[in-house]
Amino acid sequence: MCGIVGYVGPRADGTALDVVMEGLGRLEYRGYDSAGVAVVDDGAVQTRKRAGKLANLRSALVDAPVPDTATAIGHTRWATHGGPTDQNAHPHRGGRDGKLALVHNGIIENFHALKTSLAQQGVEFTSETDTEVVAHLLDEAFARTGDLTAAMREVVAGLEGAFTLLAVHADQPHTVVGARRNSPLVVGLGEGENFLGSDVAAFIGHTRHALELGQDQIVTITPDTYEVTNFDGTPSDGKAYEVTWDAAAAEKSGYDTFMEKEINDQPHAVADTLLGRTDADGNLRLDELHIEEDELRAVTKIVIVACGTAAYAGMVAKYAIERWTRIPVEVELAHEFRYRDPVIDGHTLVVSISQSGETMDTLMAVRHAKELGAKTVSICNTHGSTIPRESDAVLYTHAGPEIAVASTKAFLAQITASYILGLYLASLRGESYGRDAAEIMAELQGVPAKIEELLTTMDRVKEIAYFMADSRSVLFLGRHVGYPVAMEGALKLKELAYIHAEGFAAGELKHGPIALIEPGQPVFVIVPSPDSEHGLHGKVVSNIQEIRARGARTLVIAEEGDEDVVPFADEVIRVPRTSPLLAPLLTVVPLQVFALHLSTAKGLDVDQPRNLAKSVTVE
Repeated sequence: MCGIVGYVGPRADGTALDVVMEGLGRLEYRGYDSAGVAVVDDGAVQTRKRAGKLANLRSALVDAPVPDTATAIGHTRWATHGGPTDQNAHPHRGGRDGKLALVHNGIIENFHALKTSLAQQGVEFTSETDTEVVAHLLDEAFARTGDLTAAMREVVAGLEGAFTLLAVHADQPHTVVGARRNSPLVVGLGEGENFLGSDVAAFIGHTRHALELGQDQIVTITPDTYEVTNFDGTPSDGKAYEVTWDAAAAEKSGYDTFMEKEINDQPHAVADTLLGRTDADGNLRLDELHIEEDELRAVTKIVIVACGTAAYAGMVAKYAIERWTRIPVEVELAHEFRYRDPVIDGHTLVVSISQSGETMDTLMAVRHAKELGAKTVSICNTHGSTIPRESDAVLYTHAGPEIAVASTKAFLAQITASYILGLYLASLRGESYGRDAAEIMAELQGVPAKIEELLTTMDRVKEIAYFMADSRSVLFLGRHVGYPVAMEGALKLKELAYIHAEGFAAGELKHGPIALIEPGQPVFVIVPSPDSEHGLHGKVVSNIQEIRARGARTLVIAEEGDEDVVPFADEVIRVPRTSPLLAPLLTVVPLQVFALHLSTAKGLDVDQPRNLAKSVTVE
């Protein structure tokens, strides 16, 4: 959730502070409530930090400028220990002479015991944070060792929890040291300059050369060198890779908001996720596979673990994977999974879905599954992040950076990747499955064009959103794969518009939720294709009639050519025809557009909704 940037130069066209502030700006999408910087200058470290948005920090830097320097660190904080105040904002200083500054993502679980011990030694604290405890410990360790890397190694040995730490010290003015455990940190490699960031967006404007750090590793950067070691001091090389998108991909490209841009990016996100999924013989493949095919053929159960929007993508996946493979699939909220003693063994495949690859609940679920002997597959959008690295196989979504906190294109890419995984597993189970997989992949290849076509027809949806700006409650109904779409539509409205919204399985309506229907109540209904099995189309049309008879305002999402819904709909929103199992890639788009524009009509911050962060990196 928090953002971290570190830089050591020098730069010919600016200062270390310029680089860090630019990086913090690119990391705003992660969600934060305070920000700060530290620069190393002539035997001292100067800090500036403010509660609120980056604009407050920029004002502070105008009122009290810092010197031009070659070394700086910066941070955007989402409050955990202590509220969002100037005092609790990072960086935090060590206590002796103010020469050390530290920024931190994550939570130090044993901070209270450490703080008590320091207080007994006479250390005084100026904040409520767990981070300041580490700053004092690091300052003491530096006094003993005279080396920031050695001090960091000594301190992390006594820390429990999830953390990324970045530190600078005035006595080593051209050095930044970072450490990571269960929290993201990447290295940007430049020429005569190096970078650190919680995300490659922190430095993508300056270099595409990155280095992926492993678990429990420390990195030391200077202008011309970098060194990676494990917490025990043994050397490590890290894993170098090239970032495949540039700074322009993180800009709004003429749209008013990042979310609007990302909704319109969805045809490309789906197409790129489908790209290169077959080998020379036409067989499906994953990005990285460290599981024998025979082991996958022996799988008797699949468990999908995810949170929020990713969990709804997993629910869509359940319908498709069970249909194509005949393997039972369970969908678990990652934060509940390991606390309920799940029944997992060596014949279980655990599939994690996470846009960032750093979602702490999901990471802990994956680790628990591995402890129980399960094979693990990651569906992820962020190359080199922790969850893919710790999984037995990876399927990257290739959706590009998603800046808006509320997920849109990542959701469609996750569903697409889940389909690919399901078809891959199906193809391992026999020739007939393989033929079906080829046909479905061929149809999937045509979906991006259908999304693009759909996006050109959203003017009426935008109008409806503006007309409904004063709504206090909106309900969503769906069946089969339309049910998770209904829940995702409701979630988008909660996230963006801060109003009551609920998604229900349409068949559950008469078992209680119909009591919510009163005259004028807006209800979106995702209608299955008339080609859907088991008479689901007719059943949902009956649901529309039931709520319409009780005064609901019915907003019906139906495929082109479905005339049965017309007599019972106040509004019909059309989507292109496709196979029923692939329909979520289309039916969710109007709900995204609706939530975006209703929020805009209310004058709210679409890209950074209140209380939310893009990546939840603590449990």
